Amino acid sequence: MDSGVMNGWAVSPGLHQNHNNFLPAIKSMPISAVKQNSVLQTLVNKSEEPEKEPESEDLLRAEQEWDALENIQTELYCKKTGLIGVLPGQTPLISFNEALQYFQTADLSEYMKKIQPTVRRSGFSAVSHLLFGPPRLHRDLHAERDLVLTIAQCPLDNGQQVHVRILQTIYKKLTGARFDCPLFGSHWEQLGFQGLDPGTDLRAAGLLGLMHLLHMVMDPKILPLAHDIFRLSQHHRQNFPFCLMSLNITRICIQVLREERVSRECNRRQQVFAVLNDLYVAVYFHLYHVWKTQNKTISDSGYVLKEVEVLAKKKPKELFRQLDVHLKERPLPKDLPLEIWTHHPAEQRIENHDGSHAQAGGICFTGVCEQQVQEDRLI
Repeated sequence: MDSGVMNGWAVSPGLHQNHNNFLPAIKSMPISAVKQNSVLQTLVNKSEEPEKEPESEDLLRAEQEWDALENIQTELYCKKTGLIGVLPGQTPLISFNEALQYFQTADLSEYMKKIQPTVRRSGFSAVSHLLFGPPRLHRDLHAERDLVLTIAQCPLDNGQQVHVRILQTIYKKLTGARFDCPLFGSHWEQLGFQGLDPGTDLRAAGLLGLMHLLHMVMDPKILPLAHDIFRLSQHHRQNFPFCLMSLNITRICIQVLREERVSRECNRRQQVFAVLNDLYVAVYFHLYHVWKTQNKTISDSGYVLKEVEVLAKKKPKELFRQLDVHLKERPLPKDLPLEIWTHHPAEQRIENHDGSHAQAGGICFTGVCEQQVQEDRLI
């Protein structure tokens, strides 16, 4: 299979056959990150090169030496970060329950001090919430709620094996890669993070943002929906940063929980984490449906997120119903290779709201950060 360039990404031709190579199934082309605002990423356009003459023995030998050098560098990095014995390509997938058990037994007292379980109200707002607001969360569920909010305060630690396994599992399940990817690099930008280090994007959602993504990709009923959303995020005109949008949805779920908008459902099911996971998927599904059917673009992201947040607070039960209907109507697909990396023209003409057109050399991720509605701060 010839190597190709797809939407700024290069697919390595012999990677699936070479198990000694630590790179993932998809190699990244360099990305020029232009951060005029909070997020602005422009993918470097590259036209397909003409077929070359068969490679010489010297060239093949040089490539083998380069691969060996990459393996040495990776081993040194693993020793530096304390991940000895967990070289890329060897990290096992982690289930949501296994990751949750880690947090249940870990010492999180440092982060638990920072949480605010409920929104503080005073005056008429407090009286109105008491008389007409949603029911209070049952006392026996407070510990689980506090754990959820504590995980949202935890930063990503690349020296912690469970943290790395969560990140690698998300990458593999979304891209279909069989090998681990480096902990830093432009491949995270392709998944929709702002930069080379995904940990820098977790400030507003913490590891809860990764736990929500882990739940989505590890549940076989929800994984096809995750793939659908991810494919739409790569669309040449309707693209958006998949992981960054996910973190914004996690932030919405945290606020809904703190305002006790899902306390009734939590009390009914006697669960907090499971209800919040379902709310996250339901909100992302609703955003995906609106984005796709109404032809939204990145410039609409702030307004769409605000509308979704209002709906999540006022009608979470309706969001649960919509998701349930979708999952029941869609049969589980057979295990087929994920084909999300599709080629698009190097330059696209994007039509603005005023009817004008602009050249887009790549994916523009400005909307999520630029749009600020009222006092809500988007990631």
